Amino acid sequence: MIVESLAGKRVAITGATGFLGTALTERLLRRVPDCELVLVVRPGRRGADQRVQRDVLRNDAFDQLRRQAAESPASNPAGSPASNPAGSPDGETYDAETYEEMTARRVTAVAGDVAVDGLGLDDEGRALLASCDIVIHAAATVNFDSALDDAVEVNLLGPSRVAAVLAEADSKAHLIAVSTCYVAGSRRGAAPEELVDDSPFFTDVDWRDEVASARRARRDAEQASRSPERLASLSTQARRELGAAGIPALSEKVESLRRRWVDEQLTQAGRARASSLGFPDAYAFTKALGERALAETRGDIAVSIVRPSIIESALAEPRPGWIRGFRMAEPVIAAYARGLLKEFPGVPEGIIDVIPVDLVVSAILAVAARGPVDPSPDVIQVASGSVNPLKYGTLFDLVSSWFTEHPVYDEHNQPIPVPRWSFPGRGRVARQLQRAQKSLESADRVLSSLPLRGRHALMSAGLEERRQQLGRASEYVELYGSYAECEAIYQLDRLTELWRSLDDDDRSSFGFDPSVIDWHHYVHDVHLPSMVGQARLKMAPGTSAGRTESRSSRLRRQVLDPQRHLAVFDLENTLIASNVVASYAWLATRELDDLDRVRFVTRTLREAPRLLALDRRDRSDFLRYFYRRFEGAAVDRIDADCAEMLSDLILAKSFPRGIRRIREHRQAGHKTLLITGALDFVIAPLKPLFDHIIAAEMGSSDGCYDGRLTAVPPTGEARYQTLVDFAELHGLDLRESVAYADSTSDLPMLEAVGFPVAVNPETKLAALARRRGWLIEHWSKCAGAPSKLLPLAPRGHHRTRRTADLARSA
Repeated sequence: MIVESLAGKRVAITGATGFLGTALTERLLRRVPDCELVLVVRPGRRGADQRVQRDVLRNDAFDQLRRQAAESPASNPAGSPASNPAGSPDGETYDAETYEEMTARRVTAVAGDVAVDGLGLDDEGRALLASCDIVIHAAATVNFDSALDDAVEVNLLGPSRVAAVLAEADSKAHLIAVSTCYVAGSRRGAAPEELVDDSPFFTDVDWRDEVASARRARRDAEQASRSPERLASLSTQARRELGAAGIPALSEKVESLRRRWVDEQLTQAGRARASSLGFPDAYAFTKALGERALAETRGDIAVSIVRPSIIESALAEPRPGWIRGFRMAEPVIAAYARGLLKEFPGVPEGIIDVIPVDLVVSAILAVAARGPVDPSPDVIQVASGSVNPLKYGTLFDLVSSWFTEHPVYDEHNQPIPVPRWSFPGRGRVARQLQRAQKSLESADRVLSSLPLRGRHALMSAGLEERRQQLGRASEYVELYGSYAECEAIYQLDRLTELWRSLDDDDRSSFGFDPSVIDWHHYVHDVHLPSMVGQARLKMAPGTSAGRTESRSSRLRRQVLDPQRHLAVFDLENTLIASNVVASYAWLATRELDDLDRVRFVTRTLREAPRLLALDRRDRSDFLRYFYRRFEGAAVDRIDADCAEMLSDLILAKSFPRGIRRIREHRQAGHKTLLITGALDFVIAPLKPLFDHIIAAEMGSSDGCYDGRLTAVPPTGEARYQTLVDFAELHGLDLRESVAYADSTSDLPMLEAVGFPVAVNPETKLAALARRRGWLIEHWSKCAGAPSKLLPLAPRGHHRTRRTADLARSA
């Protein structure tokens, strides 16, 4: 019945790039003869056609279809099975097609957005949608922590907008709106297959008022986010996270934090409003109101509502375990396997109502084949709890036993033992996590204030990562705890009736009977093996999940690939364990006697806290201030001393692996560039190492340096602009370039290239590099290299008034 009823029909699907939409698209193409598909997708930057090709048709769900097309003969006699691969009932035949040819013939992409009135369709798209026989509305904001107004625009108003477009065109299409069983709210006991309006639940709530309120909440939050107090707080937070990254980077961070703050206010508003009406979250709340709005505004459009429970990985089709993205259970299971969730709330005797995605697809297609029924809209729930319940305690035991046998490994290649849960209330778990977070935040503040670098900084970054993991665990408790405590039983009377109406062939090809699920088999043999791959969990000691090559080795191979164009390096703490203060101290003490050296060191140490604070606040201002000490220094004397300083200070403190990396880039054919805030005459001896050097330059007159820079020193945003100008001048693509640096003040330069590398990173950069997956290198001085407590030069033979003045200027 199903195949025959849908054959040759034109079916539109919204939300085709999502989990359920992709599964629907695959099943219709593979199982239903010669139906046409109209996929309504948000175009984004690539356009609708490109999005469908990249985000839908290239998904691994279609591997079976691709194999079938590849195995088909190149040509066949007319009327043979291969010449009519779709089995068209009208007798129309096609030569054997490639997968690409078949999808090009049967799939049409339409740019549309259910979050706007009219779906944002042009005339052609509107006409195409209206010409469809069936419209499956699967688009939704499925994030349980989505902003209230986003959920309202998509989940509440989206179904009504689709119906309005169809009604305006006098379409005869059958609209199937995908909702959720959780529109029943946090009730206990039976939840029947009835419209929300037929329920006494929240009868006095007007969906139009909720739309207006959500939009007003967005405007209020936007206005509050721009108050002087809020912007000052966000600026402080940005500087705390990025340090002296430069005004553009800090400004961009502040704006990013402001937008995030607004979304957080709307997310909290959604949770509060949903909770006040007995819903677990804004998703279920807006879905319930969406059903009500659709029932009121559908006009003459025939509507069916399909309510799945928690949709999870496929039981059988398109392959066992197929899943797209993380659903509801996966983040919690992954956090548990990593040892992050020591406890989780829930009722062990309660039911976790899970349904595999292929059963949901089959039920939707059975509804589509059956057609609309009176009274419309009719409601069908697709769930398992009432006929084949999976108890929360049973699910935990299954997950625990599987990860006991197949543990996740930590960064030290040790198996992570999974804890036993005692199933406390949400409040207790939340308080435990909050206490742990506060302890880590206090430790993080202390470590962040210390001048840590390299591996020590990574320890602090690891602490920050742990704090973020605890934050995510707290979010899981808040977002999903109510689902673990839900005790509703979703009735399946109409689903059962539909199942009984099918013949044996339909039951074989379009099975949706939840009673056949063996939960032990599904969890142990289907879902978890697929999930650990999707989550990229490390399931064996050694390299990361499923890889034979370590991540660092893979990234190093990428940065040294001959296709790279440019390798740009910072100097201080990236290639040498020195800085501008050390080089100045060496030059200033070159001609001093012992007493003057003591005085110089004393003055410098006394000034160190002020210099460090200025450097952290603004690197360019620090360099301008510090370099004024060179005023009056003899050019010829300084140049001669710098040549000697090369071996005594710079080479002794250089990182051999860093020098080797420069040579490897040159051997690979990459241009090499040093951009440094150090003075050009100080680093002049390093010129043979690089193809190009860009450094700070100081003016001079009458044979003496005047202590003033001739241009903005190449640090922070100026370093970024210097790099951009250099790349443009030499015709280099920064997306194919590599940058090495140690500090967040270099963040603009690191973000400008396609392959950033953090070398001996300070704490803030270490944390950021770990979050973004950048290559992190730990380079050190050569073992046995001279180590001086203070960077003082060996005493010279020529004491001049000008060099003595240089020391006194400190």
